[in-house]
Amino acid sequence: MIQGLFETHIHVADLQRSAEFYEKVLGLEFAYEDRRRVRLYWIGGRGQAMLGIWEKEASQIVRQHFAFHTSIDNMKVIVPYLKDRGLQVRNFHDDGDENPFVFAWMPAVSIYFSDPDGHSLEFISMLPDEPKPEMGIVSWEEWETLHGRA
Repeated sequence: MIQGLFETHIHVADLQRSAEFYEKVLGLEFAYEDRRRVRLYWIGGRGQAMLGIWEKEASQIVRQHFAFHTSIDNMKVIVPYLKDRGLQVRNFHDDGDENPFVFAWMPAVSIYFSDPDGHSLEFISMLPDEPKPEMGIVSWEEWETLHGRA
């Protein structure tokens, strides 16, 4: 019955600050705003998926995590894309390495960053290879070398 995830909502401390981030920094398409201090954004094009940001008191904000799907080609340029927008990037281990890592059990390549409220955001792309769960989490460079693409 479930065919995908259509929308998710997060709480933010300052609706305008977060709107600037999601619209101008990440480039999401504005969909709707209502008087309850909520703004909705299309993800992946109109009617594909939606993100809602709700302004709440700081005590009501629980830091959450969600990932944006992107292409492998986009992943190749995602780190400079994010850094050019003033964002700090991190890998899954948060060990200071700013290079994308591969979750070998999927396999998928990803990189993390945060929004103004500290929500953990991720860009992720599925890879065309067979899963190798025994490898754990490895650098994308190591994964590509293993598959003869580096």
